[in-house]
Amino acid sequence: MEIKNKKVLVTGADGFIGSHLVERLLEEGCKVKAFCYYNSFNSWGWIDSFPKDKINQLEIFTGDVRDPNGVREAMKNCDLVFHLAALIAIPYSYHSPDSYVDTNIKGTLNIVQAAKDLNIEKVLVTSTSEVYGTALYVPIDEKHPRQGQSPYSATKIGADHLADSFFRSFNLPVTIVRPFNTYGPRQSARAVIPTIITQLLAGKTEIKLGAIHPTRDLLFVKDTANGFVEIAKSDRTIGEEINIATSSEITVGDLAQKIINIINPLAKIITDDIRLRPEKSEVERLFGSNKKILEITNWKQQTSLDEGLKLTIDWFSKPENLQRYKTDIYNV
Repeated sequence: MEIKNKKVLVTGADGFIGSHLVERLLEEGCKVKAFCYYNSFNSWGWIDSFPKDKINQLEIFTGDVRDPNGVREAMKNCDLVFHLAALIAIPYSYHSPDSYVDTNIKGTLNIVQAAKDLNIEKVLVTSTSEVYGTALYVPIDEKHPRQGQSPYSATKIGADHLADSFFRSFNLPVTIVRPFNTYGPRQSARAVIPTIITQLLAGKTEIKLGAIHPTRDLLFVKDTANGFVEIAKSDRTIGEEINIATSSEITVGDLAQKIINIINPLAKIITDDIRLRPEKSEVERLFGSNKKILEITNWKQQTSLDEGLKLTIDWFSKPENLQRYKTDIYNV
């Protein structure tokens, strides 16, 4: 599929991965409509940090994916939809699961229902490696069982199955894109890498973390954005679920030590009980297979973990970026 000059909608465009994807799609020559979460501050999230000339290339639509009317209005005259809008924080899903059902499941329903009615050429629905839960075997391929170990992951499993049902029931051209643990500039402070970096840059010598033994497959955000683009371009991806992964793993503890060694080797890791997940909810191991994406698209990983961490630390080290983060509180 040629995506140059296509009218493209990105939901969650104001967020971490979404904002990077918007930039990548502009590079591809797409006509981008950025769906941002409506709020009374008139904030467009990370898009507000773009240079003015880049913002001027965008069509901004403010709304809420939970509202089918706004979703349908946003999708009119679009050729391609990248659906990234979601609630993602796992700790927050423990005490506010209703909001996850409304946003992640019903929001996805609104997208695929409108896509069916409006004859959208292709819909990419964003999943997460959390749907796999703790690895039963590695590397985790797309056939791995789903395990809803948190309300968040359960709603993403539901959204994935709902999207797949529209492919099977209505022949809707849907692809489920499943990034593993994406990191990089603009990531939320609720994630582990920004948590470590911001504490260190704030001068703290005791770095508070939850469990440090779980492993994660870490993917730099520009590689994730490239994955979305290459999946959209490929004619072999419709009706498929596709991992974007590095096929490697590192423990949270080893990751933290890497970052500590770069910023302040004298710092120590301490366990903060409030950051621990319930025992049966902790995903102990994530190590993804990228065999499928390599076979059916032109994607390949371009940024190593060491390179990606340096780029991320450099970005957070800029005062105008660091000041956006509250390093003295635990971000749920």
